[in-house]
Amino acid sequence: MARSPAESICPSSTMGKKSRVKTQKSGSGATTTASPKEMMNLISELLQKCSSPAPSSGKEWEEYIQIRSLVEKIRKKQKGLSTVFEGSREDSFADLMSWAQENGASCDGFTITNFGTEGYGLRTTRDIKAEELFLWVPRKMLMTVESAQNSVLGPIYSQDRILQAMGNVTLALHLLCERGDPASFWSPYIRSLPQEYDTPLYYQQEDVQLLLGTQAVQDVLNQYKNTARQYAYFYKLVQTHPAASKLPLKDGFSFDDYRWAVSSVMTRQNQIPTVDGSRVTLALIPLWDMCNHTNGLITTGYNLEDDRCECVALQDYKKNEQIYIFYGTRSNAEFVIHNGFFFQDNAHDRVKIKLGVSKSERLYAMKAEVLARAGIPASCVFALHCNDPPISAQLLAFLRVFCMTEEELKDYLLGERAINKIFTLGNSDFPVSWENEIKLWTFLETRAALLLKTYKTTSEEDRSILEKPDLSLHTRLAVQLRLAEKQILENASASGRAKRLQFQEKLNEGAPLPQFEESDIALLENNDPDAKLPVILHKLEEVEEGQGIEEEEPLLNGGKGDYGMGTGANGKTVLEKTPKVLGDVGSGLIANGSSEQKGVQEAENCSASRTEDRPIDASA
Repeated sequence: MARSPAESICPSSTMGKKSRVKTQKSGSGATTTASPKEMMNLISELLQKCSSPAPSSGKEWEEYIQIRSLVEKIRKKQKGLSTVFEGSREDSFADLMSWAQENGASCDGFTITNFGTEGYGLRTTRDIKAEELFLWVPRKMLMTVESAQNSVLGPIYSQDRILQAMGNVTLALHLLCERGDPASFWSPYIRSLPQEYDTPLYYQQEDVQLLLGTQAVQDVLNQYKNTARQYAYFYKLVQTHPAASKLPLKDGFSFDDYRWAVSSVMTRQNQIPTVDGSRVTLALIPLWDMCNHTNGLITTGYNLEDDRCECVALQDYKKNEQIYIFYGTRSNAEFVIHNGFFFQDNAHDRVKIKLGVSKSERLYAMKAEVLARAGIPASCVFALHCNDPPISAQLLAFLRVFCMTEEELKDYLLGERAINKIFTLGNSDFPVSWENEIKLWTFLETRAALLLKTYKTTSEEDRSILEKPDLSLHTRLAVQLRLAEKQILENASASGRAKRLQFQEKLNEGAPLPQFEESDIALLENNDPDAKLPVILHKLEEVEEGQGIEEEEPLLNGGKGDYGMGTGANGKTVLEKTPKVLGDVGSGLIANGSSEQKGVQEAENCSASRTEDRPIDASA
């Protein structure tokens, strides 16, 4: 399952990876030198620092250094406090398979194997046909928010609004409590998990610094800040809450423990239906989460009738081949930040770009109205894609309106068939005017070129760095992500230039504009398959990417949605692996589940590294 990764050796691999396993001996107790009062003072300082208002633009790195310094002080005083298992992770796989079989999971047809550079995964022991049901896991094996409520964590869950609002956090603490119980039902599963991950939470400071200037860096810094804030909050809760006296965490709850739990949940969680199917809940799905990622389609669903997670084969597999699944349409930034691997052949890679119409612009009201009629916000985080065209139908529609003249705006608001013309905004076959097309593609070309100039290295320099054989895994991941962003921006700039020249030629030739007829509404086509419906009739693509998604479980990461649920061809709920990082926890942030969700989503919608803090106007 979309997991972080705990065992990859060479991150240049094109398949999903996990963290390298660090074999340790179980500790004999804490060696911390801090008194309870000293530790609580450090924790309070960390919580205060992480709960302070967001720093001004350009000060985010400075804040990260300060938070990291506090965390390192805490980690130093907690040395020897964390719980680790004896032996290697691989030693636990036989018990995992036996436990799974005893509890009704399918264990025939595959085994767990180390695939070297790709880490551990599932290998076939027989031929498996495409679409063949080869793996199922019953509900009783899943770790869920509901099983957390029925565990030793239940009394605190029933009284803590943050746990009630944040299923991800609940799962993380549930996992830690069960890890501390030698008699836990899930012990075979927990012992099979990586002991370390390759998410940025485990990066050295110099590796994080390699991402400065990238589009992804703000998400990386937020991930660390949010995790530190959560840890500080729950440390104080565990030490002071009356119901916490029976928790296995009471006498040993280190930052490293929480970082491990956060990464385990962030990389593995999924959204499944509740028993009655009336809503969704979060779950960890043993055995299934061993599958690595490749391009393809979602092949996992939840069968409510049999009450189990089911997975069919993505393709034909011969005996002894690795079984892959598709984690979903995630960008490499999401894979690196939330899974700890870089997917070289990612057909869905993209870079965030925040665009908006300036409220100070004279034509703001008219542009905002046209955009509203098309179902597009006047300010939004869009995406530039790695393939052609680099922009979606929604972004094309936005840029067309963004670049409209006053006369063109009047035509789309008050002109003949104005309402119907809104349907053409996202369709490349029906330009507003040749001048408008020239202007929007010029803007895209210039915008992408300007963003490229903000990087501290060139693409050529990054390629040279990646040729070095002695790079650490985390350094390699950071440079790969940095280079991938540049390649997308280079492609967008080149595409903008080509389109600009194409439409300039149309203008010079005096070519007639394609005429839109009302009968064309049902036949609108676009080179982008996403645009086969009028813009106004379907959700923004950016919603799929996590912008403003409405979910029952509040988002913890500012918009990296849970595993998406929909209906497959077989009528069963399908699961999409879209890992989510644990997000904001802080006093004053949560009044209830819905307000937490809203606050986090708004923060995401307003954040985009190296993009406009203020909306740009049409003259930019």
